[in-house]
Amino acid sequence: MIVRPGVSKIGAVHFERRLFDSLIPLPKGTSYNAYLIEGSSKTALLDTVDPIKADVLMEQLKDVKKIDYIIAHHAEQDHSGAIPMVLEKYPDAKVLCSQKAKEFLIDLLSIEENKINIVEDGETLDLGGKTLTFIYAPWVHWPETMFTYLKEDKILFTCDFLGSHLATSDLYGTDRCQVYDAAKRYYAEIMMPFRSFIEKNIDKIKNLEIQIIAPSHGPLYDDPKFIIDAYKDWVFSKPKNTVVIPYVSMHGSVKKMEEYLETSLAAKGIKVEPFDLTVTDTGEFAMSLVDAATIVIATPTVLSGAHPLAVYASYLANALRPKTEFVSIIGSYSWGSRADKQLAEMVTNLKAELISPVFVKGYPKDEDFKALEKLSETIFQKHKELGII
Repeated sequence: MIVRPGVSKIGAVHFERRLFDSLIPLPKGTSYNAYLIEGSSKTALLDTVDPIKADVLMEQLKDVKKIDYIIAHHAEQDHSGAIPMVLEKYPDAKVLCSQKAKEFLIDLLSIEENKINIVEDGETLDLGGKTLTFIYAPWVHWPETMFTYLKEDKILFTCDFLGSHLATSDLYGTDRCQVYDAAKRYYAEIMMPFRSFIEKNIDKIKNLEIQIIAPSHGPLYDDPKFIIDAYKDWVFSKPKNTVVIPYVSMHGSVKKMEEYLETSLAAKGIKVEPFDLTVTDTGEFAMSLVDAATIVIATPTVLSGAHPLAVYASYLANALRPKTEFVSIIGSYSWGSRADKQLAEMVTNLKAELISPVFVKGYPKDEDFKALEKLSETIFQKHKELGII
């Protein structure tokens, strides 16, 4: 697909893929975007594809007589996995990357060291009427990541940053709602743990004149403001008046507690997003965490501890590090439990205030519902003090 004269999007669309890294659900598939930039004197290939789609990339390159440079923005295999095959076809090509990426490419793909040249932050490369500037972007989302800015065409190639797991034959994101949801899911699952680094890297590109953003996954953006403004909201804005309740219930006690709390919060004008962890899409759960001011984890007791699904939800929230301000835990037990303490110790990355948990013995009774009502009122007051109600 022609992006600009001399600039083509190639790579592969993986419509049927449904799991990434053996972890992340892909309800809309994904793509591995590579870009071919042909100057008057040199040609550069920006990124490659996941090895499972290497044949698709190589078919697109069959009529390309020479590639002088392979630019590796990121060493993870879905971007760089086909570099060895490209080097086999173009043995004189040089791989250009950051210092840290060089180490990773050697370790992960066994690329010969003499095939790799390091480019510095801010260094430029003239392909003949096509000037590339390399911009280091560490920890978005690996330590070796960088971007490339094409000066003449005002295109910013952002690797994983600002991308989406969205398989589409469209060059640009034409369905704004679909693209927004896919990009938010991608941010939640991949980028949210690195919010502080995203702040720095948004600042780093703010003075560039950008007409097109070309990420390594999903469609391109011919309206850069759309995706940059979305990221600014997800990263910088206050959390919203939302309570997320991941829950699991074995015999109905926890479900009854969750339903009561959900109803009480909703009556106070608070949006509630409950997630039954036995059937939840973890991507949807991750997306809900982007905006939530409060998380309430609801669990029964299993062998004196939390249910494994509640443990996983807590681990995931802790790993993703959303901007959540408040956390609480509710649940039930029969003869004894340390589930509340166990889960509280698992979410310390959130830097959130812990609101006193509500744990009940057996099926909830009148006094237990009063405790849940008190929890609901506390959350309401906390949201009010935060200025989101």
